Amino acid sequence: MVEGIVSFGDWEKIDLRVGEILEVEDVPGADKLYKLKIDLGTETRTLVAGLKQYYTRDELEGKRCIVFCNLEPKKLKGIESKGMILASVNGDHSEVKLLQPDGEIELGSKVS
Repeated sequence: MVEGIVSFGDWEKIDLRVGEILEVEDVPGADKLYKLKIDLGTETRTLVAGLKQYYTRDELEGKRCIVFCNLEPKKLKGIESKGMILASVNGDHSEVKLLQPDGEIELGSKVS
């Protein structure tokens, strides 16, 4: 079931871009979080993502992903996360799959 309605004007404000995960590190004291270094073509960002129970570090490194770039930064376990990786999640959160571009496209490309 769809929840809430977003105006087209609000949708246009969202900046989604293609990125590539360069590095994956464990976050001390966090059993669900990874610290990720993401290449967005024109810049590299640090993000914190709750993907540890779904992906190994090796599975994530080098993987392309979709990043919500203009989300307000948030500190998680003392690390400033500058964006959010988009993923699909089933109803009971037992499966999480990263959203990825369908084929090769330049890093930093806008998703619309």
